[in-house]
Amino acid sequence: MSALEEKLEAMGLRLPDVVPPLAAYQPAVQSGSYVYTAGQLPLVDGKLSVTGKVGAEVTAEEAKELAATCALNALAAVKSVIGDLDRIARVVKVVGFVASATDFTGQPGVINGASELLGVALGDAGVHARSAVGVAVLPLDAPVEVEIQVELKD
Repeated sequence: MSALEEKLEAMGLRLPDVVPPLAAYQPAVQSGSYVYTAGQLPLVDGKLSVTGKVGAEVTAEEAKELAATCALNALAAVKSVIGDLDRIARVVKVVGFVASATDFTGQPGVINGASELLGVALGDAGVHARSAVGVAVLPLDAPVEVEIQVELKD
């Protein structure tokens, strides 16, 4: 178990198994010293705990917690490619998508769930650039989806 996984466990979190692809893509791919994940939904044991639009059926606070689950799933995808999460030098970029009610404008606060988890787990190496985008609908009617890009140590 990597030091990062031990830290997650100390935070009361468990790194899940990598989520199998829902279509024709890979959960993560490595190119040079970078790993790019596919968009990760907040699936736990293969299921969504809640569906719908943030600001309507889903509260912003619920969605923030779901974004943290997406970040955990993204770390699992990275691990599936590199084997040892301690090889992560830094998180470079996070892109978050929020299925939003038409009047919901709190996308940055929702994606903070992913950003904060990565920051606590990785410290300075978890500080990243980010986009938080509102969209009409996401796969499986998920409220949130997150993808990450990480740089690996030499």
